[in-house]
Amino acid sequence: MTEMTEKILEVKDLHISFETYAGEVKAVRGVNFDLYKGETLAIVGESGSGKSVTSKSIMKLIPTPPGKYKNGEILFDGKDIAKLSEKQMQGIRGSDISMIFQDPMTSLNPTMKVGNQIMEGIIKHQKVSRAAAKERALELLRLVGIPQPEVRLEQYPHQFSGGMRQRVVIAIALACNPKILIADEPTTALDVTIQAQILELMKDLQKKTDTSIIFITHDLGVVANMADRVAVMYGGKIVEIGKAEEIFYNPQHPYTWGLLSSMPSLESGDSDLYAIPGSPPDLLNPPKGDAFAARNEFAMQIDLEQEPPMFKVSDTHYAATWLLHPDAPKVEPPATVQRMKESRSIGAGKSSVGVKEGAKNE
Repeated sequence: MTEMTEKILEVKDLHISFETYAGEVKAVRGVNFDLYKGETLAIVGESGSGKSVTSKSIMKLIPTPPGKYKNGEILFDGKDIAKLSEKQMQGIRGSDISMIFQDPMTSLNPTMKVGNQIMEGIIKHQKVSRAAAKERALELLRLVGIPQPEVRLEQYPHQFSGGMRQRVVIAIALACNPKILIADEPTTALDVTIQAQILELMKDLQKKTDTSIIFITHDLGVVANMADRVAVMYGGKIVEIGKAEEIFYNPQHPYTWGLLSSMPSLESGDSDLYAIPGSPPDLLNPPKGDAFAARNEFAMQIDLEQEPPMFKVSDTHYAATWLLHPDAPKVEPPATVQRMKESRSIGAGKSSVGVKEGAKNE
């Protein structure tokens, strides 16, 4: 197992706002994380938590206006992406950093043959001949598991199924051997069987290419077997971050408890499914203390008054909750979370969610 040494991306104190007719929406409020070579970092949270805005900011895909990079740095290859011009970003997008979007049908041009769409980026960024680009496109279609690539190269997106279209989108994203691949809810539009195939494909491709992946999702279960580390976002902030097994088997933030409890498992019946009460905060007027306090059954008076700092749980695990303060009362996580902890100790690391063990970056 190798140490996480080669840092490929650093996000420091990132603040992003949007000017709307109602006022300033503070969508991302002081996000910090690093990404290491060859690792998968999952960013998890409900809709409106700021995870997609964070991921799009790395590609500088936030329209300005109405969006605004208020503060912070996004450091890649010694450059601050937040300060780069659109022309400079065009040299990075697709070449060094690629993105897979949620809906493959809106990512593909319906009027262009699939082969031309894959070749476009290769010709632009790698300055190769059309024949060489076609060879690379065929190789990519084989890599992502599309049968009869010679035939498929000449077809249009409507001639592909949803799962096959997403494979094409992955092929386009990988065309120039990017250092970072951002996957923004890439399996949400697909049924569960195809979803599992796409996740397996991404894991397999990562082994072959050593690309670093940022995986954005609202569903912790989707990344259980894929992520090396998990960052949990709420109200525009990261509230907990750690190795996958730490987040699944030793979660510390009540919001993470809620997300884990709302994951269906083979053991849970219909009556056991949990929903976090209430709704995410209004980021036009973010709450004064802990943004999760209004929905947190364990909230204390301090949660309503002061924002919690990031408390250190281990060298790799941090959580922003006052429950980790030495003076805080001891509370037990919900039964569903306790059961996962128990399954960890009984099954020596094997549980119904199949958390990735022995991650390469431990």
